[in-house]
Amino acid sequence: MLASNQISGAPVINQSPKPFRAHVVEGDYLCYDPVRLLRGPHAYAAMVVDLEGRFAQYEEAPMEFHTLKLEASSDTDETNMQSDREKASSDANSSHESQVDNLPPDPDANLSPKERADIEKRLLWKLDWMLIPWLCFLYLLAFLDRTNIGNAKIAGLGTDLNLSTAAYNATLTIFFVSYAIFEPITNVLLKRMRPSIFIPIIIILWGASMVGMGFVTNWSGLMAARWFLGLTEAGLFPGVNYYFSCWYKRSELGVRAAIFFSAAAVSGSFGGLLAAAIENMDGIAGLRGWAWIFILEGLLTVVAGIASFWMVHDFPDKARFLSDDERARVIRRLRLDQQASVAAGNETFRARYLWQALHDWKTWLAMAIYMGCDMPLYAFSLFLPTIVHNLGWNTSVVRAQLMSVPPYAAAAVLTVAIGVLADRTGARGLCNIGVSALAVAGFAMLLSTDDPAVQYAGTFLAALGIYPCISNTISWVANNVEGVYKRGVVLGLVIGWGNLNGIVSSNIYFNSPRLVEGHAVVLGYLALFLLGGSVLMTWLLRLENGRRRRGERDHWVQGLLDKEVEELGDQRPDFIYTV
Repeated sequence: MLASNQISGAPVINQSPKPFRAHVVEGDYLCYDPVRLLRGPHAYAAMVVDLEGRFAQYEEAPMEFHTLKLEASSDTDETNMQSDREKASSDANSSHESQVDNLPPDPDANLSPKERADIEKRLLWKLDWMLIPWLCFLYLLAFLDRTNIGNAKIAGLGTDLNLSTAAYNATLTIFFVSYAIFEPITNVLLKRMRPSIFIPIIIILWGASMVGMGFVTNWSGLMAARWFLGLTEAGLFPGVNYYFSCWYKRSELGVRAAIFFSAAAVSGSFGGLLAAAIENMDGIAGLRGWAWIFILEGLLTVVAGIASFWMVHDFPDKARFLSDDERARVIRRLRLDQQASVAAGNETFRARYLWQALHDWKTWLAMAIYMGCDMPLYAFSLFLPTIVHNLGWNTSVVRAQLMSVPPYAAAAVLTVAIGVLADRTGARGLCNIGVSALAVAGFAMLLSTDDPAVQYAGTFLAALGIYPCISNTISWVANNVEGVYKRGVVLGLVIGWGNLNGIVSSNIYFNSPRLVEGHAVVLGYLALFLLGGSVLMTWLLRLENGRRRRGERDHWVQGLLDKEVEELGDQRPDFIYTV
C-alpha cells in the first residue's frame, strides 16, 4: 500500500482486495474527489484503482512525487491498465470541472492526457516568451533609473550641486513619498485603462523625468525631478506582478515573478558598468559625466516606452496574440486553479474590495514582511557604491562602480533559483525564512568588522538574502489572495507600504566610512520583520489550512448561492493557502 494516510472523509468506492497499481498525478489534472477534499495548486492525490480500473480510494501523497507506480502482486497487462487509468482520470477531471462555474468550452476535450499536457506546455512557452522578456527589460530600466543617483553621487553630483548629506538623503526620500502615495491606486488604473495603454504611458513619463534630472542646476530642481520620477514609476512593479497573477496559475507564478525581479539585480550589475562607461563623456556639450548618466538612461527609457505600445499585451480575455482556443485554455486553467475572477471582465470595482483587503489580517502581516526586505533592498542599492568606495581598495571611481557588479550578479542567479524551488515545493514561507538568514548574516558582517575583505563578503550575503525575498514575498501574497480587484488592492498596499519604508533607507546612512547606524537599522528590519514575520505567517497559514481541511470553516458558506460563495474569494472554506 501507499506510505500515506487516507484522507478523512474521502469517498471509498468499490474497495477491492485484488492486486492494484497506484498512479500519482498532479492535482491540476486528475484525481479531484467529488467533495473537493484536495485543493490548492500543490495538491496531489493517489488514485488507487482495482484491476477493472474502478476507483478504490483516494490518498494523499507527497508533493514531490509527480508519478509513482506500485507494482501489482501479479502480472497485469500494462496497456489495459493505462487505458483504465485514463478513463478513471477523465471521470475525475469531469467531476471537478462540474464544480467550477463559467468555464469556457474545452477545446481539447477529445484529447488524451498526454496530448493535453503537450499542448499546455507549448501554451506556457508561448506565454513566457510573449510576456516576460520585455517586462523584465522595462523593470531593469525602472530600477536603473531610480538607483542610478547612487552612481551619479560618486561621479560628482553632490559636489557640483553642493549637496550636504541631509540634502542628498532628502532627494532619495522624496522619491519614495510620491511612489508610495500613488502605488496603491495604480492596479485599479491598470485594470481600467488596459496594460497596453497604462504601462507605456507611465514609462514615457518617467523617462522624461529622468532626462530632466540631467539638466538640474540646484537641489530644488533635483527634488522636483525625483518627485515626478517616483510618481510615474509607481505603477510598474505592483502592476506587473498583478498582471502575471492574471495569466499564470499559483504554482507557476513564483519563478516568473523571480525572473522579472531578477532584472533589478541585473540592473545593479548593468548600472555599475553603464555608469563607468558613460562617465567618460564628462565635459561633452558642457555637461558633467553624472548628467550624461541621467540623460542617456532617460532617453533609452522614453524609446522603450514608445515601443511598449506594441510590446505590452492586455489581459487574457483581450490579448491579441492568443487564438480563440488558446484564450479558452488560459482562462480554463486559471479558473480550475481557483482563480475564479481571472479574466478581466468578471468583476467591477467596488469599495468592498478595499474593505476586504483592509480587514484581512494577512494584508497587514504581509506589509510587515515586505517592508522587512524592501527597506534593506533600497538601502543596499542606493548605498552599495558608497560602501564599496569606502573599503579603500579603489584607485578610481570607475573601479568602485565595477566592484559593485558581482554581488548583484550573484543575487540575480539565486533569485531565479529560489523562484523555481518555491514553485516546485510550494514552501514559500520556508524559502523566505532560509534566505533571509543570509541577509542577517551579511549585515552582521558589515556591522561588526573593519576588515575590507569581510565587509565585501558581507555585501554578497546581503544581496543573496534580500533580492530573492522580494519576488518570493510578492508571489506568496498573490497566491493567497483571490479576487482580481482584492488582489490588486492588497498588492498595492503591500508594495506601497514597503516602498514607503524606502524613506527610512534614505536617512540612516551617515558617519562614513563605517556607517554603523545604517547597517544596524537594516539588520533590525531583516531580523524582526522579514525573518520573524515570515515565521509567523507560515505558522498562522498552516493553522488556518488545518481548520479548513477539518471542515471547521464550512459554516461560512451555509445558505449561500454559488455566486455568493465565489465572491468570498480566499475566504471560501475550500481555498487552501500556500505556505
